[in-house]
Amino acid sequence: MTALAAPKLTGRKWLECFALYAVLQGVPIYSGVALAIKLIDAAEFVGQPFGAVIFVAMMSTFHAMLTSGLGARYRHFFRHSYEPLFADTTLSFSERVSRWLAKPNTAVQLLSQVLLLSALAIGVVSIG
Repeated sequence: MTALAAPKLTGRKWLECFALYAVLQGVPIYSGVALAIKLIDAAEFVGQPFGAVIFVAMMSTFHAMLTSGLGARYRHFFRHSYEPLFADTTLSFSERVSRWLAKPNTAVQLLSQVLLLSALAIGVVSIG
């Protein structure tokens, strides 16, 4: 049985895939981490001016690079974060986002992130 190779991501499609991983997966995760760091008062990372922004931007970029680069090769290790739709070169940018949002697991993921961020924000505001 022959297998068809997936088209290689190049140029604009790679940048779109990278942006989807960074914005839709990285930013919610690491903004929650930044809030948790602020909640436990670890000022080394988020206590500096623009420290939380720099932390979230760097970690989201690293997350996108790691997931888009290694996710297809090592699906077992990246099974919760790798999304094949993001790397589909046959779909437009908006179609990739629409199909990702239509998946049932996406709704659960987004809802849990919103609840976690809300709880952390309440904790941070009530302490500081």
